[in-house]
Amino acid sequence: MNIVAWIVLGLLAGAIAKAIYPGHQGGGILGTILLGIIGAFVGGTLGTFLTTGTLQLTATSLSIPGIAVAVLGAIIAVFLWNWFSRRTA
Repeated sequence: MNIVAWIVLGLLAGAIAKAIYPGHQGGGILGTILLGIIGAFVGGTLGTFLTTGTLQLTATSLSIPGIAVAVLGAIIAVFLWNWFSRRTA
């Protein structure tokens, strides 16, 4: 059941982040799910760092605040991906 929650969280967070972030982001539904899951880890890690001051790899849960943090993490992940891909190209 935990894997299904990760897929749902990834799909929701990735779709919202793609809708918010300007421009075209490629990838289909699998890319959106992966973006949301990466966003959950990025957002959870940043949230843990800001609240406790320690750098731990954590993820958010399937809740309203968890989705919000995952969306913010996914937006950061899209920004970093675009930034690094433009610098190398």
